[in-house]
Amino acid sequence: MILSGSEIQARLGSDIVIDPFVESQLNPNSYNLRLHNELLVYEEIVLDMRKPNRFRRIEIPPEGLELDPNRLYLGRTIERTETHNLVPMLEGRSSVGRLGLFVHVTAGFGDVGFCGYWTLEMYAIQPVRIYAGVEICQIFYHTVEGAVHEYKQSGKYQHNKDIQPSLLYREFAQPEDRQRKLWDADDTKVT
Repeated sequence: MILSGSEIQARLGSDIVIDPFVESQLNPNSYNLRLHNELLVYEEIVLDMRKPNRFRRIEIPPEGLELDPNRLYLGRTIERTETHNLVPMLEGRSSVGRLGLFVHVTAGFGDVGFCGYWTLEMYAIQPVRIYAGVEICQIFYHTVEGAVHEYKQSGKYQHNKDIQPSLLYREFAQPEDRQRKLWDADDTKVT
């Protein structure tokens, strides 16, 4: 089930933290989150999953910033959220979508226990001008059935303080290290 707006507000300070919380951003079954004034853009022509990719920061000026089509822009929300005992999910607002702007490519699903700012994977169908502070997306909450296991304290994106580029490369190192230890253990057994 999805929480109603009044239930979101009732759970503030316990299962839900939204900082800052502005009551006018509360909807019947979601809460609008605003766009921070900085973006990241990758500098690599080909992005590589196995390594950190170079990026640069762009500040959104007061007169707005025109996003180019076929380019990924990473942004973040102004609001920091924290969720316990619920699954937080992020979607674009219909008014933003009707301008051809996607606010997440595939990562709109949060984990129980996530604490931090939401990184937005913004992609424009055609040139579109964006502004810092605009209510860009909405967060909503699903209830969970069964035992709750919260997102790890040491998760890649847990307790972030800024826009988060992909940290997938960290996952490539772990299996290799684990595999190397297994090979070493096998060599020891054979000898």
